Amino acid sequence: MAVRVAAMLARRLLLQLLLLAAASDAYGDGAGQPPISRRSFPEGFIFGTASSAYQYEGGAMDGGGGPSIWDTFTHHHPDKIADRSNGDVAVDSYHLYKEDVRIMKDMGMDAYRFSISWSRILPRVQPFVTLFHWDSPQALEDKYRGFVSPNIINDYKDYAEVCFKEFGDRVKHWITFNEPWSFCTSGYASGKSAPGRCSPWEQGKCSAGDSGTEPYTVCHHQILAHAETVRLYKEKYQGNIGITLVSNWFVPFSRSKSNDDAARRAIDFMLGWFMDPLTRGDYPLSMRTLVGNRLPQFTKEQSELVKGAFDFIGLNYYTTNYADNLPLPNGHNVTYNTDARANLTGIRNGVPIGPQAASAWLFVYPQGFRELLLYVKDNYGNPTVYITENGVDEANNQSLSLQEALKDDARIEFYHKHLLALQSAVSDGANVKGYFAWSLLDNFECVDGYTVRFGINFVDFNDGLKRHPKSSAHWFTEFLKK
Repeated sequence: MAVRVAAMLARRLLLQLLLLAAASDAYGDGAGQPPISRRSFPEGFIFGTASSAYQYEGGAMDGGGGPSIWDTFTHHHPDKIADRSNGDVAVDSYHLYKEDVRIMKDMGMDAYRFSISWSRILPRVQPFVTLFHWDSPQALEDKYRGFVSPNIINDYKDYAEVCFKEFGDRVKHWITFNEPWSFCTSGYASGKSAPGRCSPWEQGKCSAGDSGTEPYTVCHHQILAHAETVRLYKEKYQGNIGITLVSNWFVPFSRSKSNDDAARRAIDFMLGWFMDPLTRGDYPLSMRTLVGNRLPQFTKEQSELVKGAFDFIGLNYYTTNYADNLPLPNGHNVTYNTDARANLTGIRNGVPIGPQAASAWLFVYPQGFRELLLYVKDNYGNPTVYITENGVDEANNQSLSLQEALKDDARIEFYHKHLLALQSAVSDGANVKGYFAWSLLDNFECVDGYTVRFGINFVDFNDGLKRHPKSSAHWFTEFLKK
């Protein structure tokens, strides 16, 4: 196995990114916003863009790679993808990586956050590497149901060590898992994402799974795999290692204690699910109370292993929801999706909390970004944080001319306001050290396929996947290095 992996690694050396530092002048968005630039942030603050292997690479079976659960999911369940597409080609960064690196260099970006495909194991020489971005090997899914089984913990650790050995002399920032909450809930509670497991009565209409237990089991195993991998890394390698979490911010639907409590439960079930074990050694009390024995227990040894198992926390923020208390009737179906007893929505009395993007779940609410960062500061000991994803999408409107499609003023406003919110949180003491925009390029957006575009660079899917900078890319270039 080691010889085969080494041979594959030797065949491909992907995505070498030169880290650049640049000063820039204040740059507004032309719409009356206060000016902001790289110089608005502390010395050494990192700016970059983010991606993931399956959503970007293509070259599905090139280089001796095997199928991941996302390869299987998209081919076996095209009905669960908005446009019935897949990531076989995606935006072909597997072959076009040199052009993508040039785009980042020309913009003045400092860093690139990307993931290594576990089922391919290819090298990337970048400062922020994600080891798992939802694409576990189909072979392990077939063998023992992947992350449902505790067997995954050692197999994941072995995979991580292969990466540490091969790239540890060049990569000094490692991320073990991307958004375990998304993987566990979409893949095992609703069944809308790979591997597509859920209770048969859920909307995902899955053929196997249990929405009341498997999300908790799978995330428990990810937390333990993370902690074991961090211990390994600290014992044998040098650098920084963390985990990327995602969280919305939550605003009470109305001024009442019940809705205040619902908002707190909502953040416990999304962020606290991971931050409480990582900082305190156990799950939030609200989860213990409401989930009961469906929530796994940490042994004393495991609790000590997990507590403090990070150098930094990656945090992804996109949107904010209203939280309304949700009483449950007797005889309800048991599922993670209602365990928090919180009804979440982006609309109150017919009015959205902020402008709605192309994705139905994404409401633009920059204030929530600041509030979330200060919540982490005040409740979890102000850990070192990198914003590993933040972005907004527009619909893939094929009736637009190229010139029209490149004009994304709403995205410029999104980034401007969110960077102002970030700068405000940093000024108030939030220990944030970097920011990665999602995303460098339009790409395969999982269950949305190619129906939405998150990129600051336009990818022409009808003309050889040519890359074209949108207005937001020019804005970022001015922000970084005018």
